[in-house]
Amino acid sequence: MGKIISLEGPVELWNGELALRIPLSAGGEGLISSALGVGESDGTYLNIIIQPWLAKMLKLAAGSIVIVDNRNGKLNISRSPTNGSSSR
Repeated sequence: MGKIISLEGPVELWNGELALRIPLSAGGEGLISSALGVGESDGTYLNIIIQPWLAKMLKLAAGSIVIVDNRNGKLNISRSPTNGSSSR
């Protein structure tokens, strides 16, 4: 099992969709293998589109803060407690 990487950051509106854009230099490179099928690298960022059903389930909008990690060898996205109890 590889090193567990956990990062916190904002959801962005990117190309008309909610997305996570994680700089490879800030830990995104270590998340690439767990993001296969849901994200791709453009050489600078790991770009992950957040599907509408997930955004609804986690109450995410542009500017919401999420935690992303690679526990159990898969990409996990959860709403950060920093957001409080309601969506932004």
